[in-house]
This record gives sequence, C-alpha cells and structure tokens, in this order.
Amino acid sequence: MSDPINVGSVDAIDEGEAMVVPGDENGTGEDIAIFHAEDGNFYAINDECTHETASLAEGWVEGTEVECPVHSARFCLKTGAALCLPATVAARSHKVEVKDGEILLFPHAGA
Repeated sequence: MSDPINVGSVDAIDEGEAMVVPGDENGTGEDIAIFHAEDGNFYAINDECTHETASLAEGWVEGTEVECPVHSARFCLKTGAALCLPATVAARSHKVEVKDGEILLFPHAGA
C-alpha cells in the first residue's frame, strides 16, 4: 500500500461536494475526486466518467452516489461501480481515511 496523502481538513469539503487531487500530485497520473457523501463519510474515485470525458467532481451527489454532469451516468461512491447506462465500466476507487480531522488519501489502494 502506498503512503497516504494528507489532502486537508474535513472542513475543506462540504457535504454533497467534492475536491480533486490532480494526478501529478497523487502519483497515479489520473485525477482523483474526493467526495463528502450525504452519509457523512468521505470516498474517493477517479474523477473522470468512464463513459465519456467529464469530471465527476462536477456532478451531483445523492446519498452515496454521484451523477455525471454530462450524460447522467451514476456511480457508487463506495465502490466506483457504474450503476446505470450509459456508463458500464466502474470508476477506480481509492481508500480514504479520516484521522484527527484530516482526510488521508491512499492512491492505488481500493476502497
């Protein structure tokens, strides 16, 4: 498992919102979106919709799902699973932990 990246305080992401950790900062080469879901937890999946190029961080969070802003594909924030068409391929998920009020991202580690 890779070393975690401290991406900031839990207060940095309002519930229902997301922040993006650029690929050159997280070491994967792919942008990762960290979501503060409506269940109060934080989840991380690759930021790009697997159907077509679009930022999932710009989508709409409902519960523990995010809807792509372009064609309304929905993804599970817990697993990255594609939940409806037009997406059929899961978004890669990454492990997130909260420790002492800080969000720790573990790129390459599945959730």
